Amino acid sequence: MKALPIYFVMILLAVTGCDNEKVVNETNLPAQATEFIEAHFPDAGIARVVRDRDDLLTSYDVILDNQVELEFDRQGECYSVDAPGNERIPDSVVPLKVLEYVQDNYPDEVITEWEKSKTTQEVKLSNRKELVFNLSGTFLRIDD
Repeated sequence: MKALPIYFVMILLAVTGCDNEKVVNETNLPAQATEFIEAHFPDAGIARVVRDRDDLLTSYDVILDNQVELEFDRQGECYSVDAPGNERIPDSVVPLKVLEYVQDNYPDEVITEWEKSKTTQEVKLSNRKELVFNLSGTFLRIDD
């Protein structure tokens, strides 16, 4: 019988430690995220917002009515933009130094995805090449 409370606590910790995704109203987005969407996607509406709580981290996954997928941290800073298919994401989303590198070295391709992590940023081109840059925009490598 003494083991029963221990098992109960272990189950409770396992359940509360799992991912927690919840569809929320767009008014729940941080102001910075809303401003980003209005600035870079003025003709698109918000189709769905999912708040994702993973341990102590909160993020927001946003799908626009043009099927572009965005990810924001809890402060509203965008760290991922993904266009459907091989559609171009707005140039204004991509840091200038990265954009210039792509335009100079891949003039026939468009950027279809941009993602930023803690140490790097990555773009995916319409030819499926993935280019990795540091946070200041210096080219590092190609990931195929």
